[in-house]
Amino acid sequence: MTSPNKDFIYHIGTVGTPWGEAEKQQWLSEQQIKRSYKDEVVTALQQSLPDTAELLTYGTLDYSAFDLPTYELFAVRSKNWQEGKPVVLVTGGVHGYETSGVQGALKFIKEHFNDYSDKVNLLVLPCISPWGYETINRWNPKAVDPNRSFGAESQSDEATQAMAFVRQHSGEILVHIDLHETTDSDNSEFRPAKAARDGTVNHNWNIPDGFYLVGDSNKPEAEFQRAIIEAVQKVTHIAEADEQGCLIGEKLVQFGVVNYPKRALGLCGGMTEAKFVTTTEVYPDSPKASPEQCNAAQVAVICAGVDYALA
Repeated sequence: MTSPNKDFIYHIGTVGTPWGEAEKQQWLSEQQIKRSYKDEVVTALQQSLPDTAELLTYGTLDYSAFDLPTYELFAVRSKNWQEGKPVVLVTGGVHGYETSGVQGALKFIKEHFNDYSDKVNLLVLPCISPWGYETINRWNPKAVDPNRSFGAESQSDEATQAMAFVRQHSGEILVHIDLHETTDSDNSEFRPAKAARDGTVNHNWNIPDGFYLVGDSNKPEAEFQRAIIEAVQKVTHIAEADEQGCLIGEKLVQFGVVNYPKRALGLCGGMTEAKFVTTTEVYPDSPKASPEQCNAAQVAVICAGVDYALA
């Protein structure tokens, strides 16, 4: 568990003053491509698409104004989409740097999509923020967090296009599972950068050692969350609360679960009216968890969540 005590000043900007365009440009100039969206996501989808699924392009992110590539956005949908069947939505890579969110979605598509194709209409957006995936970044090139942008006034093209695509699909969305990670870099990079960008003061928090869930405080569905935690326990360990009874600064509402007001915060998990909603938080930096376990935990969440909702 990372110590929350070492707060530090970010190297861009002036303390107490929000970033202007110069600071945002400086930040963007420091970002580097570290892995390939095409090779690790697009090609993987094309090579292992189940026979009950279809691969769709639902949008394009054009960042040529920043001298950056243009990215096609992909979704995997039930080929035999049927009116009257409940819809299960899975989103990954809203924060591109959270690797198992993307790879877990791909693993579910490859290994379990067919298992549920006759029970529900499946809609999976495995990597909503491809530039973030390539640069291992929380934000998009505009220094905007897509996972605070799922609302009417969105400044994130990633969020806007995902919302528009999901709205095109008829039928009741019964389940929405949004796949995320909490990493040590939240304290070492992303929270200090956010404070600098916003002209506020950063105070690091304890990074929980283990898996946890973020439910929706407006529809917590405690038994749904519990069923998922029990399934994940078979794959990896669950985070314990800190000395204040909290995870990431929020009071624990049940073992392994905190709640956020998802829609009010503009979170991806708040973009639908789904009854059963949760956000995963895998901890890939734990010495007790491998990348394979992290990916498997994401898959366990999807399967357990759908099984519970259908039961």
